[in-house]
Amino acid sequence: MPERETNTSKPIPLGPEEPRMEWRLLLAFLLTGLVMFLAPYIYHKIYGPPPQAAPAKKAAATSAEPAKTVAEAKPEPGPLQPVAAAKPEEFTIETEVYRVMLSNRGAVVLRWELKRYKDAAGKTLELVNTAAIQKAGAPFSLLFKDRQPPADPNQALFVGRPTQDGLGIDYEFSDGRFRVRKSFRFERSTYLWSFRSEADDAKGGLPHWVTWRGGFGDPAVANPVAHQRALYYDPTTGKLVTLEAKAARNGPVIHSGPFTFAGIQDTYFAGVFLPRPGVSIELRAMSDTVRSELDANEAAYVGIGVGGAARNEFAVFVGPKDLDLLRGVDRRLEQLVDFGTWFGFIAKPLFLLLKWVHHNVVPNYGWSIVLLTVFINFALLPLKLSSLKSMKKMQALQPQIAAINEKYKGISLRDPRKQQQNQELMELYKKHGVNPMGGCLPMLLQIPFFIGFYNVLTVAIELRGATWLWVRDLSQPEHLPIRILPVAMVISQFVMQKLTPSTAVDPRQQRMMLLMPLVFGFMFYHFSSGLVLYWLTSNLVGIAQQLLFNKLSPATPVAAPTAAKVAAGEQSRRRRRAAR
Repeated sequence: MPERETNTSKPIPLGPEEPRMEWRLLLAFLLTGLVMFLAPYIYHKIYGPPPQAAPAKKAAATSAEPAKTVAEAKPEPGPLQPVAAAKPEEFTIETEVYRVMLSNRGAVVLRWELKRYKDAAGKTLELVNTAAIQKAGAPFSLLFKDRQPPADPNQALFVGRPTQDGLGIDYEFSDGRFRVRKSFRFERSTYLWSFRSEADDAKGGLPHWVTWRGGFGDPAVANPVAHQRALYYDPTTGKLVTLEAKAARNGPVIHSGPFTFAGIQDTYFAGVFLPRPGVSIELRAMSDTVRSELDANEAAYVGIGVGGAARNEFAVFVGPKDLDLLRGVDRRLEQLVDFGTWFGFIAKPLFLLLKWVHHNVVPNYGWSIVLLTVFINFALLPLKLSSLKSMKKMQALQPQIAAINEKYKGISLRDPRKQQQNQELMELYKKHGVNPMGGCLPMLLQIPFFIGFYNVLTVAIELRGATWLWVRDLSQPEHLPIRILPVAMVISQFVMQKLTPSTAVDPRQQRMMLLMPLVFGFMFYHFSSGLVLYWLTSNLVGIAQQLLFNKLSPATPVAAPTAAKVAAGEQSRRRRRAAR
């Protein structure tokens, strides 16, 4: 892409009586020179070294041309000299965060390890599905568009020229008929680096995509295929678009535009390519039926091809979906962490609070969940007290409720008298200021926070591998033959139910309520440990609050109506109905 034109100010008239204007002009020249001096270093920092110089006339012409889309950009063809290695060679680039193994056969990536993250076996996390390379190809292979080269460069032996600092390598291959170059440039301590690829022959540039196929990310997560997506961010709509493998089940799907970034992701990690601002690129989403290292059964894994030009140049982020890291590259990358469509407004603040507690109060995410849960329960205490008072009143009214139910015993739901029964109950509730749904409020209050914690534990990289006491990973179920947290949660649920005032009159309904802790235990047995810890802590806090409430607010019994009062009330209602 041509360099941006530098805006220049209008000429300023000079005069012998205005020396300050001369100083301003001198300062302007100094600043202009400083910008020109620093520009090549800034350019090299983000995008790597410039391509080999083209003829001077062509370079001068392109600097005055408008920006082109990748489909229009073509390298200048030149004489092709054979360039090839004599034997296969592997080259490993190691930084503070990466260990990347490259091969000169195709100038591709064989392994991509994240040194600060572990897999399920405790080994350094490998992002490449190495079991799929033979069938789908290695990451950073090239896929050509309109014109195919006379031979497959992905099988060619490139000549590799490592940089002096060991953090980069330039690859080149030519058989005299076509030429391919690739450049990898890494930084020592960041997940952001730069990549360039270009291909041409005697007729001109060969448009191509840079691929990552056969899946991406952590293969140990439950159902990895379901969590892997191709993606692109469209600045014209301000939306992140994701594509599953099934979107390309009938063939590759191509999207193009001035995307801010495009790439591939799983639950916790992402590999995204960031072109220069305003440059149009293409994302080719593909589906590859391959196996993984942990599953011998083949499945449809998502794959991508990014670029589409004869010369593709990107800043590349391959790493964890950590909000701070993503924000440091581009704020729009934060959308890769999906806290949920409906409860994201709760999940994200919960995560930020959890992270604050972890960094400022207790450096353990398990105890941070406990403390945050206690805080939430006490913040909701006024609403819970109102609900408990309503339940106390309901409990005191049970004799009168039982008398009304006995009076209409045996009638069907379609009987018109069923409406009369409901009307009498509502009048009783209204007379004593009772909300019949008040008993459900404590559980209803927990549901938004439950879903919020579920989303946080599902997508937050900080919770992946976080330990607490005997729990090895708060984002996963316990790795024990009998999981302690779900069992403790069921017991606490029984205790809390016994302490809570019962509003059920029907014995069958009471028996059904006793089964609810077992139903919850079955559900929670397969949930992440952090989520079960949240619910268990809520139960324990609720038990303490209930004990205190029962001590300070004993139930006030309401006498059951006598038979005479019931009969008198019935006669009064009959007279009112007759009067209507």
